[in-house]
Amino acid sequence: MEKLRIMSVFGTRPEAIKMAPLVKELAGREEIKSICCVTAQHREMLDSVLEVFSLKPDWDLNIMTPRQTLSTITSKCLTGMDEAIDALKPDMMLVHGDTSTTFAGALSAFYHKVPVGHVEAGLRTYDKYSPYPEEMNRKLVTAIADLYFCPTENNRENLRREGVTEGVFVTGNTVIDALKTTVRPDYVFATEELNRLPYDSKKILLVTCHRRENYGQPMEDIMSALAHIARTHEDVELVYPVHLSPVVQECAKKHLADIPNVHLIAPLAADEMHNLMARCYLVLTDSGGLQEEAPALGKPVLVLRRETERPEAVAAGTVKLAGVAYDDIVRMADELITDPDAYAAMAHAVNPYGDGNACRRIADAILWHFGRGPRPEDFHA
Repeated sequence: MEKLRIMSVFGTRPEAIKMAPLVKELAGREEIKSICCVTAQHREMLDSVLEVFSLKPDWDLNIMTPRQTLSTITSKCLTGMDEAIDALKPDMMLVHGDTSTTFAGALSAFYHKVPVGHVEAGLRTYDKYSPYPEEMNRKLVTAIADLYFCPTENNRENLRREGVTEGVFVTGNTVIDALKTTVRPDYVFATEELNRLPYDSKKILLVTCHRRENYGQPMEDIMSALAHIARTHEDVELVYPVHLSPVVQECAKKHLADIPNVHLIAPLAADEMHNLMARCYLVLTDSGGLQEEAPALGKPVLVLRRETERPEAVAAGTVKLAGVAYDDIVRMADELITDPDAYAAMAHAVNPYGDGNACRRIADAILWHFGRGPRPEDFHA
C-alpha cells in the first residue's frame, strides 16, 4: 500500500518546538511519508529550533522580510504554498496553533482540496482582538480543518459549542513531548552568561514579553513593573531573552538596560530556553507556549496578559493572570518571591497539558482517518 504523504507546515519558533517531535513521530511510521515545509515567518528563531531537533525541511518558503506586516506574511505564505503543494502532493496538511502561517497554510490547502489537520485546536479567548491576530487565525482554521487535535478536554468543549464534533481528538500538547528530549540535568548552555547565573543562591526570574496586543502603554507598564521588581529584591536575578521585534527591543532597553541584576540577552534556542526554565524560580510571560511548558517543569507562571486561552492551567493553580497593570504585576510577583507557601501552592500543582504521548496519538488519529488503524484513546489529565 502506498505511503500517506503528510505535510507539516510551520513558520515560527513556538510552532517549530511543538511540531518538531510530531514530524519525527510521523517519520518513524512505516505507513507515512513525513514531509516538512517551513515558511520562515521567523527566520533566525525558526532555524535555531530546526538545528536543536536536527530537522531539515523538504521545502522552505523563506518569506521573512524586515518589519513585515500581517498582510505580507499571509499573502506570501499563500502564494508560496501553491508551488509547495503542487510539487509535494500531500494527502493531508498539518498546521499548528494560530499564526499567520497557520491560517495561510490551511487556506492554501483548502484551495487545493487537501484535507487539513489542526494541531493545538480549540483554544479560545472569545475576543477577536486579543490575542491579535491569533484568536481569529485559529477560528478561521477551525472552519477549514478536517481533523482537530485538542490538547485538553476544555478545548474539545469549545469546539463542541461551535458545532464541531466530528474528527475531534484530545491528545495532550506536543510541547510536553518536546520537553522530554531537551531538558537534561547535565545541560551546558551555549549562551555563556546563563552558565554563570547563581541558580543555587538567587531566585532566577525568567521573562518573555512580545505580543502585539501589548505594544504601547501595556508594554511600558510591564517593563516598569519588571524594573521595580528587580530593584526591590536583592535575592532576584531577572533574565529576559528579548524578542527581535524592534518595538520590544526599544521598550526593554529603555526600562531595564541599566539595572545590575537584569540580564537582557538574545533570543534563546529551544533547548536553552527549556533548560533555563527548568532551573529558574518563576516565569513571567505573555507567551502561550510557556504557560504549558513551565507547569510541566514545576515552575509557577504569571501571565502578562488580560486573558488566556489556556484556562486549564489557571484552574489547576499552576498559572495566574497578572494582567498588564503595573500594580498587579508587582503585587503578584512580590507575593511569590517572598511567601514560600504561596509559591509552593503553584509549583506543586498538577500540569493539565499532557503525558508526553501527544504525537503518538496524533499519528494514530491520522492513520485512523485514512482507514489504516484503530481510533486512539483520548488523553485524560
